[in-house]
Amino acid sequence: MSNRKGAIKVNTSDIFPIIKKWLYSEHDIFLRELVSNSTDAITKRAAISRTSGDKMPDGSISLTVNKTKKTLTITDNGLGMTEPEVEKYIAQLAFSGAEEFVEKMKSSGEKADEIIGKFGLGFYSAFMVADKVVVDSLSREKEAEATRWICEGETEYEFASSDKKEIGTSITLYINKENEEFLDDWKVSQTLRKFCDFLPYQITVLDEEAKPVEREVDGKKEMVPVEPTKVNETLPLWKRDPKEVTEDEYKEFYRKLYPMDPDPLFWVHLKIDHPFTLEGILYFPKFNPNKPFHDNNIRMYCKQVFVSDNVKNIIPDFLVLLKGAIDSTDIPLNVSRSSLQGDPNIKKISNYIIKKVADALKVLFKKDREKYEKIWEDTGLFIKYGCVSDTKFDDLMRDKVVFKNSSANYMTLDQYRESIPEAYQEKMKGKVLYFEKNKSDFSLRGQLLEEGVETIETDDHIDPHFLQHVEMHKKGDHEYKFASVDSEIGNLLKDETTSADDVKIRDLFTKVLTGDTKEDDTDKMEIEIEKLKNGTSPGYFKVDEQMKRFSKMAVSMGNNAAFPMKKTLVINPANPIVLNALKLHEKGEHPDLVDKLCHHIEDMAHVSSEGLNNENKQDFLKNTQDLIKKLSELAI
Repeated sequence: MSNRKGAIKVNTSDIFPIIKKWLYSEHDIFLRELVSNSTDAITKRAAISRTSGDKMPDGSISLTVNKTKKTLTITDNGLGMTEPEVEKYIAQLAFSGAEEFVEKMKSSGEKADEIIGKFGLGFYSAFMVADKVVVDSLSREKEAEATRWICEGETEYEFASSDKKEIGTSITLYINKENEEFLDDWKVSQTLRKFCDFLPYQITVLDEEAKPVEREVDGKKEMVPVEPTKVNETLPLWKRDPKEVTEDEYKEFYRKLYPMDPDPLFWVHLKIDHPFTLEGILYFPKFNPNKPFHDNNIRMYCKQVFVSDNVKNIIPDFLVLLKGAIDSTDIPLNVSRSSLQGDPNIKKISNYIIKKVADALKVLFKKDREKYEKIWEDTGLFIKYGCVSDTKFDDLMRDKVVFKNSSANYMTLDQYRESIPEAYQEKMKGKVLYFEKNKSDFSLRGQLLEEGVETIETDDHIDPHFLQHVEMHKKGDHEYKFASVDSEIGNLLKDETTSADDVKIRDLFTKVLTGDTKEDDTDKMEIEIEKLKNGTSPGYFKVDEQMKRFSKMAVSMGNNAAFPMKKTLVINPANPIVLNALKLHEKGEHPDLVDKLCHHIEDMAHVSSEGLNNENKQDFLKNTQDLIKKLSELAI
């Protein structure tokens, strides 16, 4: 074959400087592009061989580095090319969109790796790291001659004879000084693991200048050549039939992806080929509240080639904790956030993932309720968030949301409704009593529990939103209205009997705790007398449910200045401490002790509801010590 020269027919003569300038910050992308081209070539050869009946060796891609020659060579046993094909696909066709590429790079804010493949320029990413590129190729066509294409980063190129003997293509990059890191076999291997960890054909990396190592062969020590390093796993777990994958294999695959994580809680194996293609495995990890969320926990592949870990438009926010890998031919290899937003397949894929996660949770709820409840501390926040933010997920999962009750067992809202004793069904009428974690009066919950009335535990984060969502969006035949224990217990357990002491007790506590008995002073704390069934505590704070909701929502929306919330101190007239305080007051004895008892009852009500801040804790401890000291003096 005679040597000949040619020129790339483009008007933009500065295309190579532009490629280097725009793509330099993403220079490691060239390995993904070139290895992906090799993968396509092998796949095409395999397809033709199956049709023609020709035998083909197992597909393979090898990369060799040579620091002395400053070369990196990528070799595949794919389809190969004739000289006209090299000229068509590399020298000419690849630049058919060159001018459009230049304008796109100048006018858009997209990253280079997000648009490079759109204009057939994947091969030319090699010039980000190389001053010279040599392509040797031998086509599978019968009697084809090997050809060599040489380009030194200009629009001119040269064809020459090649001594290549095996079908396929070799691309030799003469690495420039700025990118000599790619002459390190370890660096090349790590980059390939990032982009090509699960390609379907074996990828190996070898340092041609590596010195032989001493090994024992047939009982004798010999110097043997260094073996190439295998880079990828050709059959990732998501390509296998889920029925054939064991639990240990799923966990092992997770540890491969996230070696520092504990075992995942559960996982979802995705596999669908219509109306779009999607395979993958998504894991729900152990939740660590001290570790910040990341939206790059899921690796996205196209035909097993790594595309991106930006799946913001594919995975909804409420599933941000998920980890794993998804693979779809309907996700473009060169993907950008804007293209994802406008791609109709993306919404379908997102909905499919949401449904599969919900289905997996539903199966777990039905078949292994014990495990479902065991992992609820990790999953509950995200499931509730999903119900609030996604209608389809809400439809699938709302009746699977569980709450821990006052008996420390988990129950759904439907199960709560069924647990209400017949004696209280009319009074509650669809109400669900809740207590705030670490805040609501445990003695009040105990009083309700003695009557067989359960209460459910809520948090300060998602539950204010979830409860409101359930109230506003009816699902099925049941309507729910939520009420806190300290706002509703009086309506349920109030003992209607009264005593002549009730007014006296009210006047005493009003005088001691508010300073006087004026009823027209709205700034004063209100005092009520109320006897409850099974009531043992001396008092509690009753709150207005709506005011409490407003306050919680204001805080959750970033308004740290909490919404003013009216509280009423409810005194139990049957409590011995309360009665003793009244007796001392009526006798005119130890007025300072009476004051201390009244304030101590108020403090205990604070402790058992919202708690005390640091300043009030100091006052509470001092007042308690003073009270005990006074009582001990009287005892002596």
